Amino acid sequence: MKIRLAARDDAEAIRAIYNAEVVGSTVTFDMVPRTVEDQLQWLDEHSGAHPAIVAVDDSDTVRGFASLSPYRPRPAYRMTVEDSVYVDRSTRTSGVGKLLLTEVLVLADAHGFHSVMARIVDGHEASIALHRACGFELVGVERQVGRKFARWLDVALMQRLI
Repeated sequence: MKIRLAARDDAEAIRAIYNAEVVGSTVTFDMVPRTVEDQLQWLDEHSGAHPAIVAVDDSDTVRGFASLSPYRPRPAYRMTVEDSVYVDRSTRTSGVGKLLLTEVLVLADAHGFHSVMARIVDGHEASIALHRACGFELVGVERQVGRKFARWLDVALMQRLI
């Protein structure tokens, strides 16, 4: 598996991985699948200090992606970012998530960020375990802040200082 910066040519593969979670899980609170145009805009927004990366196999097929995003819009939060990690369902439990999260933490450090936050739907034990394995600590739980599939959802807030 190779990790590299995401390119516009990866838009469809990233979109397919993400949209599977939009329509089939609560790991994202998005409720409408992304269009190609949405995904291209997302990629344009995830460059520079807030990059997106992909994990590709030997045939250059995207198997997962990760990104850094601004944590909050106010200037005092500028040294804090939020990570996102998504792995294709057929590739889970193969270590791709850890490769992606490890690399996104390297990028966060390289761009001078101080704190990385993860907001994970409570009960998503695989993502919580992944973040713990990469040095994140649970710092709180936001109770019933999301509603999807007719269920109220909590969000676990995890943090790692760089």
